[in-house]
Amino acid sequence: MARPKTHDDTVRRRLLEAASEIIAQQGVDALSMRKAATTANTTTTAIYSLFGGREALIDAVVTEGFQRFAAHLRAVPHTDDPDADLLALGRSYRINALENPHFYRVMFNNTLGSSTPERSAATFDMLVDAVARAAQCSPPQAQSRAYRLWAYIHGLVTLELSGFTTPPNDSDNREQAFVAALRASTSLFRH
Repeated sequence: MARPKTHDDTVRRRLLEAASEIIAQQGVDALSMRKAATTANTTTTAIYSLFGGREALIDAVVTEGFQRFAAHLRAVPHTDDPDADLLALGRSYRINALENPHFYRVMFNNTLGSSTPERSAATFDMLVDAVARAAQCSPPQAQSRAYRLWAYIHGLVTLELSGFTTPPNDSDNREQAFVAALRASTSLFRH
């Protein structure tokens, strides 16, 4: 008879959430097996059982962040209006960051060796395709333009997560300001 599973997907998710929060708020060096386990209300044995160790847990946090991000972007439908689709991708980028702020910060943490550009390639490719459709340009042009747009969106979202938006406690107005900024940024991908 097989041994019963001691650590399930619920424990795995709690560990990922705890580790992402610790890394985002205190840095990767602050993440210890004991701290992650205590924060997730489990044991270090669960980390070994589910991930194999600390480095694998860190890698899993980065992977989880990009999977959540990709799922948000893939949920954006393709319509007959490529400009609207591009705006929807930008909004989806923001929504993912607001719903998963710790993962977002970990994904783009340049001190993590496991946070490589290869991880973001699939999500960036979605933006390149949307820019190519909206700007009706060649793939190399779309890639260059998408990079500028991505940097712009990333900057807006990072500023918002850091509290550098006005008004700080009015989510509806922050959403409107974000959309207005995106609409005004069409020159970033048109030329």
